Amino acid sequence: MQASSGTRTKTRNKLKKSVRARGLSPITKGFQTFETGEKVNIIIDPSIHKGMPFSRFHGLTGVVVGERGAAYEVSVKDGNKTKMVVARPEHLVRNVDN
Repeated sequence: MQASSGTRTKTRNKLKKSVRARGLSPITKGFQTFETGEKVNIIIDPSIHKGMPFSRFHGLTGVVVGERGAAYEVSVKDGNKTKMVVARPEHLVRNVDN
């Protein structure tokens, strides 16, 4: 039988919340705003499916390049390539190591 190949395959541990953090996140995370050129960490919130980036980019740091609707375009270095990740603000965290 062929294995399924959905968007959340092989993410059992990566997209798992801790016991005390389970459930929906605060709605204020969706109201965050980021400026162009700002550094952000991509931390996927598994309780919010809309605007979720691909699981490969979980934990990476990138630079906000622009906006696309309600989401942000984040430039991320993946190996030797620079890739554009489109993610909603619920999955982005401001980088404190600026």
